[in-house]
Amino acid sequence: MKIRGISLVKKLLATALFAPLLAVASGPELHLDKAPVSTDPAALANGAKLFVNYCLNCHGASYMRYNRLQQIGLSESMIKDNLMFTADKIGEPMRIAMQREEAKVWFGAAPPDLTVIARSRASEFGSGADWLYTYLRGFYRDSERPTGWNNVIFENVGMPHVLYELQGEQVAKVTEADDGHGGKVKTIALEQGKPGKMSKEEYDKATADLVSYLVWMGEPMAETRKTIGTVVLAFLGLLFVLSYLLKKNYWKDIH
Repeated sequence: MKIRGISLVKKLLATALFAPLLAVASGPELHLDKAPVSTDPAALANGAKLFVNYCLNCHGASYMRYNRLQQIGLSESMIKDNLMFTADKIGEPMRIAMQREEAKVWFGAAPPDLTVIARSRASEFGSGADWLYTYLRGFYRDSERPTGWNNVIFENVGMPHVLYELQGEQVAKVTEADDGHGGKVKTIALEQGKPGKMSKEEYDKATADLVSYLVWMGEPMAETRKTIGTVVLAFLGLLFVLSYLLKKNYWKDIH
């Protein structure tokens, strides 16, 4: 009885450990489009403009200060005249006026802060940039949702499509097929319905710029860090060569 009890406990522990993994493995595969992330200052500046005009109304970036935008080539006057709508001083964070408690009442949940959204999505899906790029291009009309919108990779999303005037309205064509195990696999194909202000190519470029800015905002010093790392490795390589030559010269009479 004692041995059987231990065996049963082991089975229960194994089930508890691996059940979440099995649940994930059995879920639908998430297909993400490759995001053309750019570090070009013009692309980042356009992404910052889109972020301020379309995202900063509900989503804050409280760990990002306006004066950081000077790193992507924007002057202080350009930032103050065109991008500072939620602050008085250029050194202030990119906060919003909406209170979290009010947001929970209005939307059911407070919109998340977007300062490190690209990095947080990367921890969940492998590439935060790819997830954001697919998400921003994956909205479609759904009359059953309170906002009238749904998303191909974020089913029953609570956020409306804030960029719809640029992209227009997409319509979902849903098909179901057998998965070979007695279940159904749902596939959603999007078709352009009501056109927006931009063509598909223009909208893809705009969302790529916005995603590039979100990636940059999560770590503004990334490019500087890479440059410093390259210089340090080059210095260590040179130091190794000099150390080796010194060692050979020091031990030449012994060897």
